[in-house]
Amino acid sequence: MKSFLPTRFIVERDPARCIQCKVCVNQCSFGVHYFDEDEGVVKSHEQNCVGCHRCVVFCPTNALTVRRNPLEYRANANWKPEVIEDILKQAESGGMLLTGMGDDKNHRIYWDHLLLNASQVTNPSIDPLREPMELSTFLGRKPDRVEFDASGKMTTELAPQVKLETPIMFSAMSYGAISLNIQTSLARAATELGTLWNTGEGGLHPSLARYGANTVVQVASGRFGVNADYLRAARIVEIKIGQGAKPGIGGHLPGEKVTDDVSRTRMIPKGTDALSPAPHHDIYSIEDLRQLIYAIKEATNYEKPISVKIAAVHNVAAIASGMVRAGADIIVVDGLRGATGAAPKAIRDNVGIPIELALASVDTRLREEGIRNQASVVASGGLRSSGDVAKAIALGADAVYIGTAALIALGCHVCQQCHTGKCTWGICTSDPALTKRINPEIGAQRLVNLVRGWSLEIKDMLGGMGVNAIESLRGNRLHLRGVGLNDTELDILGVRSAGR
Repeated sequence: MKSFLPTRFIVERDPARCIQCKVCVNQCSFGVHYFDEDEGVVKSHEQNCVGCHRCVVFCPTNALTVRRNPLEYRANANWKPEVIEDILKQAESGGMLLTGMGDDKNHRIYWDHLLLNASQVTNPSIDPLREPMELSTFLGRKPDRVEFDASGKMTTELAPQVKLETPIMFSAMSYGAISLNIQTSLARAATELGTLWNTGEGGLHPSLARYGANTVVQVASGRFGVNADYLRAARIVEIKIGQGAKPGIGGHLPGEKVTDDVSRTRMIPKGTDALSPAPHHDIYSIEDLRQLIYAIKEATNYEKPISVKIAAVHNVAAIASGMVRAGADIIVVDGLRGATGAAPKAIRDNVGIPIELALASVDTRLREEGIRNQASVVASGGLRSSGDVAKAIALGADAVYIGTAALIALGCHVCQQCHTGKCTWGICTSDPALTKRINPEIGAQRLVNLVRGWSLEIKDMLGGMGVNAIESLRGNRLHLRGVGLNDTELDILGVRSAGR
């Protein structure tokens, strides 16, 4: 069947610079570049280009340019080019449209409409280069009150706490969805930074067990890789109910990604699709969730905080309240811009709500019910910078997860082809020829550099506000002002308009 789809990208090759070295041919895993033996020149199948820029970056003579095809459709506010092309794709495939990464629609990005405060005159700012600035945070259930005996010794028994040197963690990305070299980079970086990385729902590879003190393991609906040793190896155990990129549906790792190593780690047969059911088949109520939480606490001797991850949906605040009362020590809320290795495009782009509104709603609800101290709150889903992190903490987060930003630091150009398994950067693939493109030592250093840079910027922002600890910013929405937001949005976010 002939495709009616237009070419998305144009590949321009400067003949004056191209030396026919075939680097682009070897680097592209989508079959864009090829060497024409008859003419003795490198040519391009432009229809295969996904805009990943690998060829551009590695061209030794800068001979290549990739740009979007300027093809114009007749103007129509309802039938936009993306809509037309999606219909053409489904007319050819007869199936659901899959995509990678998070929602890319023009929904309001509230981080860009929130501004932080700064000290002037009456409340002097603090110079982080000359005075100590505390970014450490503790995740876990906090007591309602702390009691001491006559000698000053604390008598209150504390629930398990996990100290983070910076309030930035690496979010859940499973083995199989991403390569082992990427997970190794994340684990090494988390260990050096004094923070945590998350295995996702694909189990823990034996080579990464040594990083257990900085590891979050997931218990998802498919229970891939879950056993007693897996639970005991981790610092935190996270029950995954949902994720921002595909709320309400399960996961799917195609069989071609399930290699020998992936099959052993996930404890499933090689080459079989790894299907996670939409619900946990033992959780149909808050009471069922409580039973699983305490089963895991029993299995880990009550030594580890238990986290529960949900997607940001319409009634997220009420759900979070029930989760805290069910015994969750940490609540993770993943917004609609949270990324994934593969999701139905219709779900990714139409289901869920922004993390900013969800986070503010959850923090407000828990405070109003007097149970905010009983669980830490972690925000995730599209955080792009240190400014976003600081604003998330001011809205009520104890810490944040970053996923896409971490992958970009490792080379990802957000071409949204994660589901194909052909990632030219060696990130979302199980192909040995591609996975070796990531050097875990270099990858870890790039991640460390990113998080350290963000941490330094957060210290600068705190100093500018006149506070010397991240604790002073947490949930303090007086440090935020809204710009270009209506009254309803300001009310949900719990912030004032700029100028007030």
